Amino acid sequence: MNGTQPSPPRSRPTPSRDSLGCSLAALCGGQELTGPGFVLHRKSHDGRRMSRVETPPSDRGVLMGVCLSGGHRRRIFSGRRSAVHDFEPDSSYVRAFADDYLADIETGFEFVLLEISQGELCRTLDEMGLPPADGISAPPGRKDPVLAHLARALLPALAQPASSSPLFVSQVVSALQTHIVQRYHGAAAHVGRGGLSATQLRRAQELLMAGVDGAVLISDIAAACNVSRSHFIRAFRQATGATPYQWLLARRVEQARALLTRSRLSLAEVAIQCGFSDQSHMTRTVARLTGSTPGAWRRGR
Repeated sequence: MNGTQPSPPRSRPTPSRDSLGCSLAALCGGQELTGPGFVLHRKSHDGRRMSRVETPPSDRGVLMGVCLSGGHRRRIFSGRRSAVHDFEPDSSYVRAFADDYLADIETGFEFVLLEISQGELCRTLDEMGLPPADGISAPPGRKDPVLAHLARALLPALAQPASSSPLFVSQVVSALQTHIVQRYHGAAAHVGRGGLSATQLRRAQELLMAGVDGAVLISDIAAACNVSRSHFIRAFRQATGATPYQWLLARRVEQARALLTRSRLSLAEVAIQCGFSDQSHMTRTVARLTGSTPGAWRRGR
């Protein structure tokens, strides 16, 4: 639905708005996770009163949003024109902070949002052989199953940032950045061909095991292998049949089984030594990957 009408009066930024231009009084929940070159948010609005989202042009990079629940509606203004956009579950948007943004929120919402810094965006464009972009964007309310799947995979990390794996988060964020650039830049991206050499694969696996606590990042390993992050994730999976995070989880489980069957360490001690956040984390992971439990392994030794 489109219409021409006078633009609403602009309000100056005040402390009553958050970093994404949302009215703090209208928000009823929020989570945040910050990493190298990105900020991940989860925001909700109860819809009991109309509010406004407003951000002036800046060099902050790109914002991606995925709607977690249906029934959301907002009117987005562009000069003297406006359009109403409806969001279903898993519908999304991508907008550049370089563009002025003004929208009236007409109903409640729940979104997971990823802010990618300008530096990270430029780095991804360079890795993929693409020229700088004036603005990467996608129409509001469009379904993008890849964005939705990757964004939802980050919800557990958002809920418990202190116990989230930096390796897992960086892997998913890198995949999100690659997808956004590939799909919405407007030019053909260079996709790296070939796999990892034996030396590169060995180096990657050494770094992953050295960071058994998950503190190593995808960017660190890709740099050590002298390849882009997107190429590294793809080539590593081709070589091992698993993503870097999946491969590391499997090594943790193998290490835990060896300790449980050959040592007298307690389950809690084994969990910490193998890089799990705690005993319950180890138990859940072992059960999911093997169908057994650490306790059963210990009893069967």
